[in-house]
Amino acid sequence: MRNKIFMYLFLFAVLFIIFLYMSEKSIFESKEKRIELLEAKVEKANDSIKTLQRSMSDLNYFSLDGNDNAMTYFENMGYEAADVEAKVSDQIYDFNLKKGNNPLVPFEGMDGDMKINKLKFLNHKWILADFTDGKYWGEMILAYSFNNENELELTTLGSFLYPQ
Repeated sequence: MRNKIFMYLFLFAVLFIIFLYMSEKSIFESKEKRIELLEAKVEKANDSIKTLQRSMSDLNYFSLDGNDNAMTYFENMGYEAADVEAKVSDQIYDFNLKKGNNPLVPFEGMDGDMKINKLKFLNHKWILADFTDGKYWGEMILAYSFNNENELELTTLGSFLYPQ
């Protein structure tokens, strides 16, 4: 009788071990599939990041921050490119605060005063600007430079007004 009890316990233990093995194997396989799916997602995300970085590099090609030569130009003059960009932007936007049209915009406002909305620094000499009076809008290219007294000089090079 004692031998039969040990034999039943032994068979029960073997069956229990086989059950645990099969259960752990299925858990392990499901975790492996999950890891493979997550690795594929990470690889796809990394590819997307690389694509976005290339796109950002292309977009920053014509910008003050993305142009090493323009930044070097300002550094040779004793300025930081970011400080110059802030100073020029502030002065251009300050013209908007004055009553009437912004003096840099070569068009008279038809539905209000012409004001500059947005600026894009192309390099150390040119700025692309967007302007509007609320109904009509256009774009222009501004030239900026510093004279011998380190005063900012702004000149409108070209502009156009979009048709209604």
